[in-house]
Amino acid sequence: MANKNLNNAQAANQDEFYTQYADIESEVLSYVEYDPNVFRGKTILLPCDDPEWSNFTRFFARRFEDFGLKKLISTSYAPASKMLKEGYQPSLFETDSPQFNPDKTKTHGKIFILEHDVTNDGIINDDDLEWNYLEGDGDFRSEEVTKLRDEADIIITNPPFSLFREFFKWLIESKKKFLCICNKNILSAKDVFPYVMRNEVWGGSTRASQDLLFDVPKEIADYYVKHEKEGSKYKIVDGKVMGRSASIWLTNMEHGIRHQKLDLMSMADNLKFCTHKDLKGLKDYWHYENYDAIEVPSYKSIPDDYDGVMGVPISFLGYYCPEQFEILGISLELADMKIIKEKLGKLNGGPRLYIEQDGQLKRMYERILIRKRH
Repeated sequence: MANKNLNNAQAANQDEFYTQYADIESEVLSYVEYDPNVFRGKTILLPCDDPEWSNFTRFFARRFEDFGLKKLISTSYAPASKMLKEGYQPSLFETDSPQFNPDKTKTHGKIFILEHDVTNDGIINDDDLEWNYLEGDGDFRSEEVTKLRDEADIIITNPPFSLFREFFKWLIESKKKFLCICNKNILSAKDVFPYVMRNEVWGGSTRASQDLLFDVPKEIADYYVKHEKEGSKYKIVDGKVMGRSASIWLTNMEHGIRHQKLDLMSMADNLKFCTHKDLKGLKDYWHYENYDAIEVPSYKSIPDDYDGVMGVPISFLGYYCPEQFEILGISLELADMKIIKEKLGKLNGGPRLYIEQDGQLKRMYERILIRKRH
C-alpha cells in the first residue's frame, strides 16, 4: 500500500509540471517561421492552463496581436479534483476579483478568455484576460470543456501526464490541429503508436536530445527532494528545484524541421568512431535473436549504408524524417516470442527483442523497427 501511495503521489506530482516560457517560445515560433499565418484568425484552446501558473496562457496572450489570433481560451482544473490538494489557498488575483466565490474556489475550474482590449490601452495582452468559474471542475473530458474543444481551431497544452492516453484520444476525436507535451515512452502505447507510424502525428520541432525541465510548486519541489535522488524526477538548477521528465513535443502541425534528414556515418565508421557504450569495441552490430533486424542503440549510430531492418530506441521518433526512413512497427507487436520461449524455457515480461550477449539472452527496451528509404 505504501508503494502504491508513493506511485500515486509521483503521478500527481508530474501532473503539476509547468512548461518553461523559453521552451514554449522556442517550440511555437518554429511553426510561425514555417508558416507566418499558422495562427492568424484562429481560436486557440489551452485546456489545462491556469495563467497564474501556466506559461502557455501568458505566451499566447502576449503574442495575441503578433500572431493575429481571433480568440484565446484557457481553462484550469479545480484544486479539489487534484490528487495533491492539501493546503490550497486561492491567490490574491482570484480573491481580489469581484467574481471571487469562496464556495467555488476549490471545487470549480476556471475559464480565461482573451478577445479584445479590455483595459483600453491600445494593446491586447494578458492584462485583458477575463475570467470566471466553470460550471464543473474543468476536467478536459467534461462536456463543458469538450464544447470549448469543438469551438477551437488549435489545441495546445502540457496535459496531465497520468491522463495522457485519455487526453490523446480526446484530441484525436476532435480532428483539430494540436501541439502538446508527453512522455516519450507513451509514444509506444498501442493507442498512440499507430498514429505515429501512419505519419498522422509526429514529434515537434524541439529535438528530443535531452529531458525537458519544468517549473514546479514549492510543495512538489519539497516532495522530490525528500523522496527522489537528483537525476530521476528532478534536477537542481541554480539552486532551484526543477521537475525532470523524458518528454517530447507531439503535434499534427507542420514545422518543416521533421523533414531534415539525419547526417549519418557508414556502419564501418560507426563501429570505428562511435562512442556509445553499446557499440564501442564491437566488430559488428548486434542482431536480434527473435526478429530479422540489427540493434541500433542510438539515432546517432544508425548506419547510412545498411538497407535491412533496424531496431532503434523510442527517442528516435524525435528525429524521424519520413523521407529518410520507413517505420515498420514496434517490438511489442513484431517480436517473435516463441523463439525466446524455446531458448529460455519461459518468458520474462511482455514481447520484446533480445540479443545474445556473453552467452546470455538480453531483453531490450522497446524498439521501433525502421528501414532506410531509397
